[in-house]
Amino acid sequence: MSDLAGTGRSTPGSSLVARTVFFGSGSFAVPILDALASLPGVRIEAVVSAPDRPVGRKAIPTATPVTARARELGLPLIQPARVRTPDSVAALQAIAPDLIVLADYGQLIPRVLLDLPPRGFLNLHPSALPRHRGAAPIPATILAGDRHSAVTLMVVTEEMDAGPVVAVEPLEVRGDDTAPALEERAAVAAAGLLRRALPDWLAGRLAATPQPSEGVTLTRPLRRQDGRLDPQRAAVELERQIRAYQPWPGSYLDSVVGRLIVWSATIAPGEPGEEAGRLAAQGDGLALSTGEGRLCLGDVQPAGKRRMTSAEFRRGYQVIGVKVVE
Repeated sequence: MSDLAGTGRSTPGSSLVARTVFFGSGSFAVPILDALASLPGVRIEAVVSAPDRPVGRKAIPTATPVTARARELGLPLIQPARVRTPDSVAALQAIAPDLIVLADYGQLIPRVLLDLPPRGFLNLHPSALPRHRGAAPIPATILAGDRHSAVTLMVVTEEMDAGPVVAVEPLEVRGDDTAPALEERAAVAAAGLLRRALPDWLAGRLAATPQPSEGVTLTRPLRRQDGRLDPQRAAVELERQIRAYQPWPGSYLDSVVGRLIVWSATIAPGEPGEEAGRLAAQGDGLALSTGEGRLCLGDVQPAGKRRMTSAEFRRGYQVIGVKVVE
């Protein structure tokens, strides 16, 4: 009998149910939580997510997607503002989990918690590691024009997304993928990967493999100013940006007629001699002349107005030949 048997904890290779804590906040993590809850070899003792936050003009307290799902499933919740505080650490130590699984949580995990579960602290990351480590892997995948990506099950270490890899599920990137569309498919793939790989990991049939040192890229959190469309860049890059930066930070142009949010676009060849940064007629709609080619605007939204086609916007505003602010 294991020396942990009296506490209800399991040891690697045992048949006991693994007492598990799940860390997650964003929508990417919801299908993963569902997958974890469905596994017979796992018992979720707690879900750790960000606190409910005030949203909108009325500051209505709003739960994270993971918190909302945990409440639906009747799972115990811990919602620390900072997981590294002594009270948060003590609460998790009191649970004494065998396993911790993390996805889309948004905080760095202190060493004391990484060392806590004897059966591992695992993370599901939506990129083909070591490419696109960090805070914004899905936008980075679209921005780079990658056609092949993956979701990766890995061991969490103190270096961000640098831990050894347990299992990988390939993921194709479509030419019209927006960040929400790719995230949705990645979440489904990650949930399936967890269902397949975690039983083997708990049974000791899977080993973690160090990531290669070549091909490492690091992403950072996105900022509002990242959404500005720079007309000196190529149209193909700007079209990727528009898809990558939905819903945050969005993509926009500033001009003498105000800010214009751009929701969709296509690309077309430029006209000889046209100046990058000017709006031009493109059929019934509008195009932005760029450093290489034209960015043909699809749906747009003027400041304080509804979303509309660029043809509708063109009929309401005199913008042909207007230069955007660079």
